[in-house]
Amino acid sequence: MDSPAPKLILEDFNLEAAERRLCVAALELAGNIVGAAHLLGITRHALKRRMIKLRIDRPQAPSTEPATGPEVIADGPPV
Repeated sequence: MDSPAPKLILEDFNLEAAERRLCVAALELAGNIVGAAHLLGITRHALKRRMIKLRIDRPQAPSTEPATGPEVIADGPPV
């Protein structure tokens, strides 16, 4: 069973502000452009156009570098 959609409360009838809030909320919820576009019921290209128009930064992709533990010196204990 799907969880209910988050509530979005608009403070005024500013359409551009409402569109921006919806896009940002979808991006935060989905974590990527494709998922956010799916939540909004639009194509990823349409979402990317809106992001440019509304000056919304792309969501940051998770780092592909492996997490490192303490530094180890060849002949010594962890630093």
